[in-house]
Amino acid sequence: MDEQFFLRAVSALKNGKIVVYPTDTLYGLGADVFNEKAVKNVFLIKHRPLINPLSIAVSCVEDLEELVFLDEKSLNMIENFLPGCLSIVLKKKETISDIVTACSSNVAVRIPDNKIALKLLSDFGPLTCTSANVHGHSTPTVINDVRMQFKDEDIAVYLDDGELNGKPSTIVDLTSDEIVILREGTISKEQILDVLNNG
Repeated sequence: MDEQFFLRAVSALKNGKIVVYPTDTLYGLGADVFNEKAVKNVFLIKHRPLINPLSIAVSCVEDLEELVFLDEKSLNMIENFLPGCLSIVLKKKETISDIVTACSSNVAVRIPDNKIALKLLSDFGPLTCTSANVHGHSTPTVINDVRMQFKDEDIAVYLDDGELNGKPSTIVDLTSDEIVILREGTISKEQILDVLNNG
């Protein structure tokens, strides 16, 4: 992808705008997680209830350490499955606004296995990671269909990576002693438990 697209996307994000970017599953809506107004706009353009928390995408473990509390169990999961189709629910630090998490003390984080996403996240920093669709509508697999769900002024930049047909990410809650699989996606429950039991 042309470097100019990344420069435009990073500039837009710095100015509180929203971009559409690819992940290893589907296209996502990206906004600066530290900009409350930008995060609110994600909810607004998606028509997403504010009680539904957003996930966060980062490019590396170092960025995760600024957002959530990591322990041996979560680091083991990260080492084995990330970057990849896994979202891990962890206790958040105060750096994350309650708007992102719908006032929950937990937040779902992931490192997507997509070169464009990783470059954008590396160049800019942590972004919201929610599907690029209007709440309750199907999630488009190509950029042209994503555009049809939003107004021109809603999205500053679209980063096109062709058709994306990835299965949903697996979501694992590691905030308590009991491991809870909230959603089984590409990574199976058996794979998760195998790593945790042998970690």
